[in-house]
Amino acid sequence: MYSQILKIIPPERLRWQEPLSAHTTLKVGGPADLMVFPETIEEIQQLVRTCREDGIPYMVIGLGSNLLVRDKGFRGVVIKIGHSLNGLYISGNEIMAEAGIRLSELSKKAAAHGLSGLEFAEGIPGSVGGAVVMNAGAYGGEMSQVISAVSALDGSGNLCTFSPEEMAFGYRSSIFQKGDWIVVSAVMKLSPGNREEIVAKMQEYARLRREKQPLDMPSAGSIFKRPPGVYVGPLLEKMGLKGFKIGDAQVSTKHAGFIVNCGQATAQDIIDLIRYIQKRALEEHNIVLEPEVRIVGEE
Repeated sequence: MYSQILKIIPPERLRWQEPLSAHTTLKVGGPADLMVFPETIEEIQQLVRTCREDGIPYMVIGLGSNLLVRDKGFRGVVIKIGHSLNGLYISGNEIMAEAGIRLSELSKKAAAHGLSGLEFAEGIPGSVGGAVVMNAGAYGGEMSQVISAVSALDGSGNLCTFSPEEMAFGYRSSIFQKGDWIVVSAVMKLSPGNREEIVAKMQEYARLRREKQPLDMPSAGSIFKRPPGVYVGPLLEKMGLKGFKIGDAQVSTKHAGFIVNCGQATAQDIIDLIRYIQKRALEEHNIVLEPEVRIVGEE
């Protein structure tokens, strides 16, 4: 079944029955049949085409910071984009970043060059690719405000370039969530600014995160999207859910908008807790809470 893949990726960049708990910030999830670590866009193209031709299910992940993998894992190939696709090129006010680079590293590089616009990204744990796909944001900033072009592979492995209008950005959404798109790089247009002021703003955002978020425990960040006019953390606190647990999955005692893994949580614990919160919010406040985290894997 996987013989063609073995011709594309050498053995040292293949892992069989790899636990996905080791590749997500929630630290849960069963094994992938096969995990591969491509080093070039060409290798990703070959993998996508091979999986498509051979009918092999595949999934692409970055740093796993917005991912909840079920306990049975993933039947198929997981393509991990990270370590190698981490190029970063600066020209004037523009930065081209490959999908695997950490968003927080990108924001620091921009600050070092006196470029403003990515201060909000300080401390966001995901990769550039994942941040583009979900239009990541914080503190009033989001990716859609700075992105000027994105390169992505379609389901046939063809490389396509998108303008901002074509990306259909919305709140924590983009066109890349529909279909089989794989983001491989993004160009961001930033503004020249005062380096000290940029760094000061980033330090303030980092301080706020440390103060208000459970950074010392495994989580996937904000577990729910914010409904119009509603702040999820205060809502769940008002409902008496702060600290509520199912198994070892807990509504954070520091910020009720986060679900944390207290040590031995299963993916099912977290899914059950999400469903319980959704049910209560709907019954008690007629509010529909939509998960921000992506739930994948065999049911």
